Amino acid sequence: MASEIEVVSDHHQEKDTGGVTEFQVPTAKEEAILPNDIYTLSAYGDLERLHRLVEQEGCSVSVPDPGGHYALQWSALNNRAAAAQYLIEHGADVNAIDLDSGQSALHWTAVRGAIQVAELLLQNGAQLELGDRNGYRVAHVTAQYGQTALLYHIATKWGADIDACDNDGRSPLHWAAYKGFVDCVRLLLFMDAYRCRQDREGCTPLHWAAIRGNLEACTVLVQAGTLEDLMVTDSTGCTAAQLASDKGHRHVALFLVSEVSFFSPFCIWTDVFELCFINFTDFSYCKSNARRVLQNRSADNKSVMGRLVKLGLVPFLWVLIGGLLLTFINSVIISSTLYRITPLIGFWAWLGVFCGTGGLFLLYRCSSKDPGYINASAAVSQDSKENQPLVKSELNNPVLAAGQWSQLCSTCKIVRPLRSKHCASCNRCVEQFDHHCPWISNCVGKKNKWDFFAFLCLECSAMFLSGAVTIYRLWTDPTVPKNTVQWISFIGMQHAGALAFFLIDGFVFMGVIMLTGMQATQIARNITSNELANATRYTYLKGPDGRFHNPFDRGCRSNCTDFVVNGYSEDDNIVPQQLRQNGVGMQLMRRSSPSNGSSTTIATNMLPLNGAQPHSEHHHHHHHHQHHEHTLSGNNITHGNSSNFVPLGLGLGLGLAPKSTGS
Repeated sequence: MASEIEVVSDHHQEKDTGGVTEFQVPTAKEEAILPNDIYTLSAYGDLERLHRLVEQEGCSVSVPDPGGHYALQWSALNNRAAAAQYLIEHGADVNAIDLDSGQSALHWTAVRGAIQVAELLLQNGAQLELGDRNGYRVAHVTAQYGQTALLYHIATKWGADIDACDNDGRSPLHWAAYKGFVDCVRLLLFMDAYRCRQDREGCTPLHWAAIRGNLEACTVLVQAGTLEDLMVTDSTGCTAAQLASDKGHRHVALFLVSEVSFFSPFCIWTDVFELCFINFTDFSYCKSNARRVLQNRSADNKSVMGRLVKLGLVPFLWVLIGGLLLTFINSVIISSTLYRITPLIGFWAWLGVFCGTGGLFLLYRCSSKDPGYINASAAVSQDSKENQPLVKSELNNPVLAAGQWSQLCSTCKIVRPLRSKHCASCNRCVEQFDHHCPWISNCVGKKNKWDFFAFLCLECSAMFLSGAVTIYRLWTDPTVPKNTVQWISFIGMQHAGALAFFLIDGFVFMGVIMLTGMQATQIARNITSNELANATRYTYLKGPDGRFHNPFDRGCRSNCTDFVVNGYSEDDNIVPQQLRQNGVGMQLMRRSSPSNGSSTTIATNMLPLNGAQPHSEHHHHHHHHQHHEHTLSGNNITHGNSSNFVPLGLGLGLGLAPKSTGS
């Protein structure tokens, strides 16, 4: 499964002009060696020389070059809006297709996301749903090259069909998932693209993402789907998990199998443990387990056991804290084997009990409280996520116009605010998401982080006070021998309850104090655990120099004051200003990158010379344990065919680069 317009990088430079990538104007030395033909000048956007060729020398703008490509296609590929406008005004056909692939200039704009030229062509009557010889429409090509901004533009403004199929039955979602362009996948799902469509080989987008080992694309598809999506088989009877295993993508296979178990939380730990030892070439276990989950999913959610499982580790934590409190009271405070407690020590001991009891109250609050769920009712209701169409107002959100695709939630069908995240465990988007805590069986977010931090502080105080009182009581017991060995033996025999409490209390205290310290540090910096873990991925956490920069940090005092008083930091007033300063696209169509926003520049590209064929199709096989094959070939060009390439815009026959093969 290979994209049809083969593009490889070379040494030429480009510049980013307002989010639109263009070639730099050639120097005088480069101009001297450039062919003086209409195709090269259109590629470079040299209007002066183009004007002379057309109007003085009578060159036609409607004649293809020796490779069968038109001047308008070359200007479209390089986003030369002025040159394209000039060619259209002088008779260039916006719907002219080349001889070998049957693609128009509009197809070529999708390679680099040339929104300006695409808009110009569409305004002049270009056919948006025109397919080439492989059935690829513009939406397919944008998905093949990860041009999310252009895909959004043609879908929202011009109504492009995002579910159109090519000759092999593949939609743009198939291509985006296969290529690993997560932003495109997220946008297509947000616009209600059909995620379960099966192509000619029976593969869904999830199958192709699994074949290529695109874990992030698999994650987005799974979160937006259901258990049935995981169990869809291709024409050879293989699920996505099996295909991932056959291709050697163990991490993807493990994720997909564990996601099957996620729908039945009771068996997730068993499945993950067993997957560490099973042979990944034999997925009969996975298939039978998944079918069992599918049959019992509804029953588990309604049964008593299902409800208990949903509580997670909360009951265990209640028992642990309650058990420690009772042990401390019985074995340390009012123990008959220890001397009578003094008023001062008794004050600290009962203060520890009070803190522990208060911690239980806060445990209930932070485990049952709304952590800051973002209401998804504006887009879809919880009862009809599969069928209800997306509210069009969401597509007009300025965040999408700014190219902030990471703020799309394809599961909740909302444009979530910055700092929020979709929790896979809760299946909800949480504002100012920090992390999902299994101990409270709830997310820690904007509305319950204060309760969570207060719970940690109270429990740390309780464990520290109770531990200190315990060691003091044992150390000052006049009946205890002074010899160290005898002291330990005596304590173990006479005060076993107090010793057991101290050991467990100290062990738990070490873990809780570390978590409390990390949370306190993050509160002082006004940053979340999720943001720290994904600092390299979130563009709003990068400064103008590309290094980490926290735009929400207003100083330790202000951060801590806001948190203590309000329970969270109010960032609505500072986010837009900081983002503008950092250059994170807050202007319409500011970004147009091919790799899901990973870069704002696009490498200069080359096209094949032999026949100037911009479509280099290849075969791609993946083998199952039944020795079946999936052949991802469009036409009759085999994998490994090499072709000569020339730098784009330099014209045909100049500066041949080394041979290259598609992949």
